[in-house]
Amino acid sequence: MSDLSAKELRAVLDLAKAVKKDPRSYSKALEGKELAMLFQKTSTRTRVSFEVAMHQLGGQALFLDWRTTNFTLGGLDDEIKSIARYVDVIMARVFKHEDVEAMARVSRVPVINGLSDTAHPCQALADMLTVEEHYLDMKAIKVVFIGDGTDNVCLSLVDICALLGVRLTVVCPPAYSPPAAKMAALEKAKLARSITVTADIDAGVKGADVLYTDTFVSMGQENESEKRLQALKPYQLNMAVVQKTGKKPFIMHCLPAHKDVEIASELIDSPRSIIFDQAENRMHAQKALLLFLLGKV
Repeated sequence: MSDLSAKELRAVLDLAKAVKKDPRSYSKALEGKELAMLFQKTSTRTRVSFEVAMHQLGGQALFLDWRTTNFTLGGLDDEIKSIARYVDVIMARVFKHEDVEAMARVSRVPVINGLSDTAHPCQALADMLTVEEHYLDMKAIKVVFIGDGTDNVCLSLVDICALLGVRLTVVCPPAYSPPAAKMAALEKAKLARSITVTADIDAGVKGADVLYTDTFVSMGQENESEKRLQALKPYQLNMAVVQKTGKKPFIMHCLPAHKDVEIASELIDSPRSIIFDQAENRMHAQKALLLFLLGKV
């Protein structure tokens, strides 16, 4: 997310709205362009949304399962340099953020982070697009993320809200707060004014217009499962938390959801849920990102 300026983020979000409103006008925008999609992790929304997005823009998408390629044998640098000779853009969904950074350093074409252990920027773009569909003045609302503050979705939400000046409160146990280094970097860049971190559920969610959560145990954290579930259980997003807001907040979750773990089942399909709008908007936001990166704006 930090690779884009606030102005560039705004341009991508505005383009996403235009593409969503009039997809036919962009149906040949990426004709002749190729996207390589590289997956270390399993995926539903990331794969489908990118593949369909590329197809609807007139381009093609190639799915690469890490386990069935020579990434398991050769050096990452060599494999990425080779792939970059065949395609116009690469999207990678990886376990370690260092891997996607290494890819970006050696690739001659743009590399999109489709998810890593510390970031999920494409999800954050879709999240902002979704919230902006309901609120005209984003600086007048309060977004609350409740649960694991070290979660990749939360950290990218912190980044995008900081850049755009959207008020975000992260409600989490002290041991699961966003890394001090990230918060210090935001402070240094004078971008932390709109971000609050608290362990106090009542105070944190009060006045929330949007309540957001994500899984308590991400892929690759299974060995921490018992410890995480115990620590994060009080921070479940449920009707009691909704009532503490004093409002009728929209409900968000990036999926997949562990029902009645991090979020109560009744909220997922409730009238205030915009969870499946988020899922759809992955495609529209990523269309805009692809167009932006390939100079088609």
